[in-house]
Amino acid sequence: MFKRPHYIALVAVILLVLILFRLPAETVSRFKLAVGGFFLPLFGLAGSTQQLVAKTGNAIVPRGDLVRQNEVLRRENQQLKILAQQSQEASRENAQLRQLIGWQKTVPWKLKLAHVIAHDPANWWRTVQIDAGTRDGVQVNFPVLTVEGLVGRVSSVSSTRSQVILLGDAQLRVGAVISDTGTSAHGRETGVVTANASAPLENNMVTLSYLSGTSSVKPGQTVTTSGEGGVFPRGIPIGKIFDLRKVDYGLSTEARVALFASMNSIEEVWVMFPENNAAVSGTPSSAIKK
Repeated sequence: MFKRPHYIALVAVILLVLILFRLPAETVSRFKLAVGGFFLPLFGLAGSTQQLVAKTGNAIVPRGDLVRQNEVLRRENQQLKILAQQSQEASRENAQLRQLIGWQKTVPWKLKLAHVIAHDPANWWRTVQIDAGTRDGVQVNFPVLTVEGLVGRVSSVSSTRSQVILLGDAQLRVGAVISDTGTSAHGRETGVVTANASAPLENNMVTLSYLSGTSSVKPGQTVTTSGEGGVFPRGIPIGKIFDLRKVDYGLSTEARVALFASMNSIEEVWVMFPENNAAVSGTPSSAIKK
């Protein structure tokens, strides 16, 4: 029934009991103290564990309260995000307004501020509609620009809105002049800015054509309107030369121009009025430089 190791253990226990009974009382007391000291840390650990469990039980919050607290924190977090966004947008608008006001004081033209109210989904980079029309004095072919530079010209007008053809449309051609070239008869080399007819406005760039084969144009030079053609006054910023290539077997040069104004993110524009033309007042965007 019992295996051999069991008999050995039983005999050892019996012998230990007999020895304890035959030992002096003082020795037995010391033995008990020694055994008790050995198990004391275990008793202490058990007591600490019981205290920890009790404290944890007292600290447990009902699940409903946790859910409500989490919902409150989530709403507060959302409110803080919205406030932060509103603060950033307000700062951006204030900076933009200060820039617009200061810029308008430096240009020599009469200008009217207008807002973009619609994009053509099929021609996003080619046309936009603005909230200024004939009642504001706007007419066809009036130049349109932003603080950064030329955007396009008015192509059609109704009473309260106008359509603007942008530099991203290949139908729009702008006479341009390059600063600091000194190769043309007028001291600076000229060309014509157009968009690529076979592809969308790539990287916000257009093409500057009809430069001479021996052109000294370099990347980084500024391109502005030349005033030729009678639509765009001279000196409106267009962009900067990005790179160049030879065409027509080296007889002429073409340059890619990185536009100053982004055709994909236009929100506000300035319509340029001739010196003898004045806009009609009484609209939200009726500020004209005098």
